[in-house]
Amino acid sequence: MNLPKSINFANLPTKIEKLERLSQELGAQIYIKRDDQTGSEISGNKVRKLEFAVQEALDNECDYLITCGGIQSNHARATAAVAAKLGMGAYLVLRGKENSEVEGNYFLDKMLGARIKLITAEEYKNSRMEIMEEIRNELAKEGYKAYILPEGASNGIGSLGYCKAMKEILDQEKELGIKFDAIVTAVGSGGTYAGLYYENHIKNTDATIYGVNVCDDDEYFKNIVLGLLKEISKYTGEEIYVNKEDINILDGYVGKGYALSEPQEIEFIHKLAKQEGVILDPVYTGKAMYGLVEEIKRGTFDKHKNILFIHTGGIFGWNNFARNLVGN
Repeated sequence: MNLPKSINFANLPTKIEKLERLSQELGAQIYIKRDDQTGSEISGNKVRKLEFAVQEALDNECDYLITCGGIQSNHARATAAVAAKLGMGAYLVLRGKENSEVEGNYFLDKMLGARIKLITAEEYKNSRMEIMEEIRNELAKEGYKAYILPEGASNGIGSLGYCKAMKEILDQEKELGIKFDAIVTAVGSGGTYAGLYYENHIKNTDATIYGVNVCDDDEYFKNIVLGLLKEISKYTGEEIYVNKEDINILDGYVGKGYALSEPQEIEFIHKLAKQEGVILDPVYTGKAMYGLVEEIKRGTFDKHKNILFIHTGGIFGWNNFARNLVGN
């Protein structure tokens, strides 16, 4: 299967390392793929998706990128950075308040020169696509041709970034002499999971792809992933047939909600940082790794020999509230 062409921004391949002390503590073999090290301004999983989506924008002679997300969106920040690198414009539709503290990703969005429109949670939920379409029309009047990226760049073209990542993992298995039979990732918009799942299915490996949802619920994301798998096939020309029951979403770790932290989640992130020298974020990877560890304790992963966790980045997402929850 040949993937469409893409631009190259990420530092690839990202390394895989074993979490020695956590593995010993849990009696499991746990590894981590450092997709948080794909870059600096473009760090995390989003750049893998943007490499394909933005190439499509360039192929369509677009000179502006429009996208959406929460006010601390990693994807929005990465989009602003890629746009700046290419000399394109970026317009971000962010869920947030006018008096929001300018910190983390929101600060970097402004530093990178993105135009920003803040909207309410209700507007974001019900009409963000219409708002982005209106912005595209406004930009057209200014002489620009804009390309709209959905939340997280999680559409068919964006998800190809993690089809490519799965190919990378399979190559690294040969180099390391390890076979991963479980691969775990946070699920916030579905594209990372869908790309991994699609390529894993095509290659017919023995691995099981698990997602830990950080918002909504398992039913919601199973439907999202099934839709994305169909979209991916439009680009690859190879459709796969799976049932909803084949999608493995480990529900129950959303906590207070998207981007809202509970003390035990922050305590866990802090513990892992001291234990392994790896810093997770409170929005995505912290909840996902916390969920993975809890499921290992419950016996969910007893049948798996080697578990690979995808560190999708997000270090800039530490806001003042979450930072204040970190103990000594």
